[in-house]
Amino acid sequence: MTTPSFEHYSAIRARELRAVVEDIYCRSYTEAIASGDPFDSPTEFMNRFDAYTDPRRSSGFELVLARVDGEPAGQTWGWPLPANARWWEQLTLDEGDIREFTLEDGSRTFALSEIMVCAEHTGQGLARALHDELINSRPEQRATLLVEPDNDRAYAAYLKWGWQRVGSLRPQWENAPKFDVLIYINR
Repeated sequence: MTTPSFEHYSAIRARELRAVVEDIYCRSYTEAIASGDPFDSPTEFMNRFDAYTDPRRSSGFELVLARVDGEPAGQTWGWPLPANARWWEQLTLDEGDIREFTLEDGSRTFALSEIMVCAEHTGQGLARALHDELINSRPEQRATLLVEPDNDRAYAAYLKWGWQRVGSLRPQWENAPKFDVLIYINR
């Protein structure tokens, strides 16, 4: 693979790339989109993207765009969880004190929302490079993400990269599936 270049964007700047974000999604999630699941439709995905980047709620949002030979090839994004974060609603924790685990102050936990790589660039290490580019630039103590339990490829990658399962939850998004919750401790 040609060495990718990375660009970092705030929520406001990410909104300016809306068409690029949607194109990468469509080129990355072809099977999920083809399944007909309403949650995976490009329209619903972009509705979620618009909510994530809403300037009234997106404090600390960061998008990393990867380019290969100058062309968009993948993206990842997330944000720090604020106090009283809705992220943890519906969480079933495998063990431990849920109140302590979910206590947020805006600097404890980074929510990694998406990592996606266009189909023509998969299997070349770009997902890991995107992950590391974003996570390694974050000051938070830990990161969290949601993964569908049957997404074997992504799940295996996250575990290999140092993530650990801590529980499960179903987000409040319409038609959202139940996800496993993973945690990564920043070193």
